[in-house]
Amino acid sequence: MSKITLYGIWLSGPTYKAGLALSLMGQPFAYKHVDLRAGAHKQPDYLAINRFGQVPALVDGDLKLCQSGSILLYLADKFGKMGGKTAEEKARVREWLFWEYDRLAPNVYRARAIKRGFMKADDSVYQLYTGLANDALKVLDGALASSSFLVGNEATIADVAVYGDVAYAGEGGIDLGPYSNIKAWMARVEKLPGFKTYEDALPKQDAA
Repeated sequence: MSKITLYGIWLSGPTYKAGLALSLMGQPFAYKHVDLRAGAHKQPDYLAINRFGQVPALVDGDLKLCQSGSILLYLADKFGKMGGKTAEEKARVREWLFWEYDRLAPNVYRARAIKRGFMKADDSVYQLYTGLANDALKVLDGALASSSFLVGNEATIADVAVYGDVAYAGEGGIDLGPYSNIKAWMARVEKLPGFKTYEDALPKQDAA
């Protein structure tokens, strides 16, 4: 059986989500570093793997897959882990994946990009992103007031996806102090077997 290969860059939140899911599922994977600054993601050989010219990408045999949410759903289905137990739970997992991609990820990631100097923007733009991120965090904190994890009583790929946004809030200058439920949930995620921070989950160069 061929080993899954993940393409990405360790600084990328979406790549981290894929790497974290594989680690939590106990699945080894090969890793290919994609040098975004050198434009590697726009080269024909990479575009043949990820037609959108983004990271991450996942290769499993003949399958070439992109978009972190799609990758998470594929991994949950392939390994029968973290996808939800019932039809309703599976639907709720997808619901959270679509919500975080729309409301949480872009605002946390863009605030982080501005703070880290990856993106240039006026302060008013930064304030817009952090304001929208806090709106989403309030919704998330409320949802976690009555449950240990986002769907059911066990961690799912919904938790992986949302954690992979919230983990970068501090780098975006977004204070998680007011969100006690989120902080308690993050501590639970961080105690899961196989958990790794983004700096530990992904190599900084190719790795077998």
